[in-house]
Amino acid sequence: MYQPPHHREDDLGTQHDLIRAHALGLLITAGDGGLIANPVPFHLETGLSPKGTLQAHVARANGQWREIADGAPVLVVFQGADTYITPSWYATKRETGKVVPTWNYAIVQVRGSARIIEDPAWLRTQIGALTHENENSRSQPWAVDDAPPEFVAAQLKGIIGIEIDIETIDGKWKVSQNRPLADRQGVADGLDAIDRTDTAEMADLVRRYSK
Repeated sequence: MYQPPHHREDDLGTQHDLIRAHALGLLITAGDGGLIANPVPFHLETGLSPKGTLQAHVARANGQWREIADGAPVLVVFQGADTYITPSWYATKRETGKVVPTWNYAIVQVRGSARIIEDPAWLRTQIGALTHENENSRSQPWAVDDAPPEFVAAQLKGIIGIEIDIETIDGKWKVSQNRPLADRQGVADGLDAIDRTDTAEMADLVRRYSK
């Protein structure tokens, strides 16, 4: 990943926060059949390896797990907030006119060696953790135990677990850090005026990384 120094985000906690907030990662492998990419929801465990461990599951019918079983290295991409940035928001546009559009984004890329897990107990724990993360904010959260045990057992037979100890992790926060302060303020104010969840998140990042 192209990484200008001013866009690099090396804080592991910040990288982990993005993974948790945007847990649908793009799992990428390169095997005998060429490149394969599948979106997969991941659960992050931080106590199993120094940089964290990603846990997921895929359908047994999804042949990508066979490449992983053969020892193929994996790349997982987690896409955070992103949005188009119009140069009309820049103070520099009014001063010199020497501006162009761009795209702001926050992204984390993870590399490691994955292993395949078929143990039903591990799969049940992984599904429970992933479900809890996404249900716990609801007033009446659904839990895996709400489904009949025999139904859950049958579903577990149709999936394969994937566990990845993170070997390298790179974060890139391209959030207008290279622009003058007045331009950054204009970007944040312009994003606020759009009034969408994604633009509000980016406006917050622009302000946070302007300090």
